Amino acid sequence: MVEEAANHGAKLVVFTEAFVPGYPTWVWRLRPGGDWNLSEELYARLLKNSVNLESGDLLPLYEVALKHNVTIVCGLEEIDSKLSQSTLYNTVVIIGHDGTLLNKHRKLMPTNPERMVWGFGDASGLKVVETPVGRVGALLCWENYMPLARYALYSQGVEIYIAPTYDSGANWIGSLQHIAREGCCWVVGCGNLMKGSDFPDDFPEKSTLYPDPDEWVNPGDSIVIAPGGEIIAGPMRKEAGILYCDIDREKVSVAKRTLDVAGHYSRPDIFTLSVNTQHQSPVVFKD
Repeated sequence: MVEEAANHGAKLVVFTEAFVPGYPTWVWRLRPGGDWNLSEELYARLLKNSVNLESGDLLPLYEVALKHNVTIVCGLEEIDSKLSQSTLYNTVVIIGHDGTLLNKHRKLMPTNPERMVWGFGDASGLKVVETPVGRVGALLCWENYMPLARYALYSQGVEIYIAPTYDSGANWIGSLQHIAREGCCWVVGCGNLMKGSDFPDDFPEKSTLYPDPDEWVNPGDSIVIAPGGEIIAGPMRKEAGILYCDIDREKVSVAKRTLDVAGHYSRPDIFTLSVNTQHQSPVVFKD
């Protein structure tokens, strides 16, 4: 997919939330605290297919980014490879055009039943990074409803605000338009596209959880929104493919002439935000 996008001129390629190995949509159909054996079976499958950033799991993406001189943003399920080696995190990575990992951000607060599968992230990856296409930052799904998390990105001069998500529909799109107005930035919403037929035949309890192969479990709704809230591309709904859009970075600074919430429209004499960007760990080893 990266090669296809690059061959069509793309310099920034965005994948959705938990794209590798796939969003655990089953958490929304199991009974919280119930279906114990089924939950364990599905979680074990998720663990086996999760991404270890300390190994070579992302090497193919590093290589294709370098080969095609593109920046890649990709959501994945990351396994903790340093401490417990069993906890999963909902992570988004930014891979530079030179084939290196520029940033990884773990979702700060998994939403509702997502807490059955993902741990809590910290602010060590709450960053905006410089790329050839602009200053890029990302928040995952309902993190984008956290105003202080958004402000942390605005304050770092984000130009292209990436929102990989499992959400969809008019309310979600309206929220992304608000972010484009509030932050005076480009917003790229990359939605999960999933049908009943996408689940493998050996998926546990498939006939019960996803009996209809034609059901749109998630319609996608990928979209690109300009500073100010105008929809420029999409939403791409109930359709598989690649959404393309040309982004003009100059529109960001022009939009901030009248509203710059982290600049001339802020009131630091009244409001301040403190962000703890230290990596959080339950254990510290000292010689």
